[in-house]
Amino acid sequence: MLGTVAVQPPTSTWLPLPKPRICFPGKLPNSGASQYKIHTFSLLSTFPHHFSLQIKGRFHSRVSPNASSSSSTSAGSAEFIEEPSTKVKFQTSLTLPECSSPLSLLGTGYREKVFAIIGVKVYAAGLYLNDSIFSKFNSWKGRSAAEIQEDSPLFDSIFQTPQEKALQIVLVRDVDGKTFWDALDEAVSPRIKAPTPVDESALSTFRSIFQGRSLRKGTFIFLTWMEPSKMLVCISSDGLPSSVDATIKSMNVTMALFDVFFGNSPVSPSLKASVANGLATILN
Repeated sequence: MLGTVAVQPPTSTWLPLPKPRICFPGKLPNSGASQYKIHTFSLLSTFPHHFSLQIKGRFHSRVSPNASSSSSTSAGSAEFIEEPSTKVKFQTSLTLPECSSPLSLLGTGYREKVFAIIGVKVYAAGLYLNDSIFSKFNSWKGRSAAEIQEDSPLFDSIFQTPQEKALQIVLVRDVDGKTFWDALDEAVSPRIKAPTPVDESALSTFRSIFQGRSLRKGTFIFLTWMEPSKMLVCISSDGLPSSVDATIKSMNVTMALFDVFFGNSPVSPSLKASVANGLATILN
């Protein structure tokens, strides 16, 4: 559901929304971010991170191995951040299949299709990074969030680093797998100007995991870049995934997917803005 959903405008009689149809128009207006909330839930693991948030949409994350405040992680619990527009909750730290260490949440956002004056939200998304990545960006220290958001070389550097990074997508409406893939393919294919046999094989592998699959509201889809040319795809309708559904080995395909979200025309401007705010906080 990486694209947008077009639906009929509402009438005077309340009816359920029709089955979504996916399309990929150009860049949507930046909706910005708003206030975040932290919630604590009991889980069977602990995470060495403390995330602080500031009202008016500025996302703050702070690595704190010995965090001990009331909002920090405690034994047997995990912190969540709520994406305010969709109310989807993201863990501030998580461990995914085949990752060497926990990944930290850097920013969240959502994808929305505006039909006439009606905004239809499609999914929420959050970017997670291996903490070791941040030490590579000292040259960007002191930059504002606005400067970082427009800094293509910085986002290119995040992609090129061999450390793990993951995008979590949480569907906020039902969609069948074929519709999801068609939307994804429509976003990715134009970014691959001259696909090679390796690219075609990777796209075929990617396509196969969605065919005949029903993706319900609340389904998690993780795109985990293990290195620039290798990406894992995990899908789960029941919490965090425990296995990998597909391995994509194509630099062109993995780069195109990263560009869909963090290039010059991101499909979720709110996600890129939130990530820029998180980076600015860490680097300042």
